[in-house]
Amino acid sequence: MATRSSRPWWPTRKKEIAVVIGFGRFVKTVAVAGALAGLVGGCATPATPAAVDPAEGFNRAIFAFNEGLDTLVVRPTAKGYEFVVPAVVRTGVGNFFGNVADIFIGVNNLIQGKPTDAGSDIGRFAINSTFGIFGLFDVASDLGLEKHDEDFGQTFGRWGVASGPYVVVPVYGPRTARDTVGLVLDVEADPVGQVGRVAVRNSLVGLRLINDRTELLPADKVIEEAALDKYSYIRDAYLQLRRYKIYDGKPPRESDAGGQ
Repeated sequence: MATRSSRPWWPTRKKEIAVVIGFGRFVKTVAVAGALAGLVGGCATPATPAAVDPAEGFNRAIFAFNEGLDTLVVRPTAKGYEFVVPAVVRTGVGNFFGNVADIFIGVNNLIQGKPTDAGSDIGRFAINSTFGIFGLFDVASDLGLEKHDEDFGQTFGRWGVASGPYVVVPVYGPRTARDTVGLVLDVEADPVGQVGRVAVRNSLVGLRLINDRTELLPADKVIEEAALDKYSYIRDAYLQLRRYKIYDGKPPRESDAGGQ
């Protein structure tokens, strides 16, 4: 029987892998949502905080924990990665993981009732995996095949499932009740998380996290300069971003959205 000290330092169980995957999505979501809010701020008025965020006190505490983790660990690592790794290599890494994600995105587009987009996603994967040398080059975009961004939370929203209250999940960051359920399926379906060899899988997960965080470093300044209250800024930006994505960039008026 192996002793506790013999256990490898890297995460080997699916739940541990999910934490690393989730934190990558957290920092990416926060940065993208914040940047979008900086561009579209004032275009939409969210519901009152008490209505969308009934557990605000608890959520703020979790938000502070996540911010500390990013500040102490992830962001410094991303800055070092940016300094050491040439931009062309970072672009290739991002293209590789984006190509892998197209499989997952295509499935979501299909079950959302968008077969044309799903076909485009699968076409992107086939083209970039071959002519793009395992996805290192985004040949498909040059050929006019648009890159999509879908997940199970968006799929539930397309099916009419209400968003529910806003929550901040430890490590995973901003979510709604609906998106939290979708997150479980996202992690289970993530192709990178399904790699059999533990060392390879964890290396890929870590590389994706740091590469994504590096791409979003410029958004940090946007958020810090625009936000008087960073927590509420990120919350409102996240909720606007999710509505925007669910409706493929054409959200209805708030009164017609049915809580989505």
